[in-house]
Amino acid sequence: MLLDIREVKKQYQNPEGTETLEVLRGVSFQVDAGESMAIVGPSGSGKTTLLNLVGSLDVPSEGAVVFEGRDLSGLSGDELARHRNQSVGFIFQGHHLLPHLSVLENVLVPVLAYAAVTPVHEEKARKLLDRVGLDRRMEHRPGQLSGGECQRVAFVRALINEPRLLLADEPTGALDRTTADGLTALLLELNRESNTAMIVVTHAASLADRMQRQLEIADGLIHEAR
Repeated sequence: MLLDIREVKKQYQNPEGTETLEVLRGVSFQVDAGESMAIVGPSGSGKTTLLNLVGSLDVPSEGAVVFEGRDLSGLSGDELARHRNQSVGFIFQGHHLLPHLSVLENVLVPVLAYAAVTPVHEEKARKLLDRVGLDRRMEHRPGQLSGGECQRVAFVRALINEPRLLLADEPTGALDRTTADGLTALLLELNRESNTAMIVVTHAASLADRMQRQLEIADGLIHEAR
């Protein structure tokens, strides 16, 4: 088992501390290596909150997020940062590319956190960019790209460190249907080839239906939808 989410709860208090908003009320599920999963549910149901907890961008109020047998709550800040960099890839709806860097440089940013960029890293980045149809855009900057192209760059950036878990929050939400279908096909192809587990938060039924499993969040709880 790669990931074990155990009775995770998440609460927020208003600024005055007088009210508590309970977003997740005890969520549990497991993910195996290489498994693909969609998380669906209405807006405001806690999908993105859950994804942030799984990716250790946030901490649960109660419960545990266990990755490869390690409870992430027991890791130091530096250990969590390394875990996010080495073990988890993130694709957000907004691509969050650095505007002053080229496409190739943006893809290599995660490598620089803990290592010097080598010719091996650069060759891997070039091959992935070629695979998503950006072989002629490597020296361009984000401002010179379309929204779909920027999202493809973000996708490659998430894969550059060969993460064991890929988390995607509405990765096709801002894309046209053709581009979205192409990105979905590539996600699944690489999921099969590299045995990378994948959790996708999406409103798009066409994307969710292509995952092996679907979980639905409602009223702070989660259940198998398919």
